[in-house]
Amino acid sequence: MKPNRPYRESEQYAAEIALFRAVISLRNPDECRNFFHDLCTPAELQALVDRWQVVELLEQGLTYRKIHDLTAVSVTTIGRVARFLTDGFGGYRAAIDRAAASDSPTSH
Repeated sequence: MKPNRPYRESEQYAAEIALFRAVISLRNPDECRNFFHDLCTPAELQALVDRWQVVELLEQGLTYRKIHDLTAVSVTTIGRVARFLTDGFGGYRAAIDRAAASDSPTSH
């Protein structure tokens, strides 16, 4: 949120939906990569990539310490990702399930 312009919740929601519609309009990983490289700073993109790596490693059953050793992501961030993986909004789970389905031989 911009500190000099108070954003009403409905405006924030509309802005988020516009962003999410832009993301889902992209047709392949290369388009997504280009979009995110345009949208994010290198540090922001790295933070997103790190969190997704943590999701994948948590799904493999690795400990926080092992994930930290493999990724250098802080244990605090790993814990936050783990918390949202189990008790969040379901976004991680939807992405995991759909990514797994798109990787299966019957989905091609």
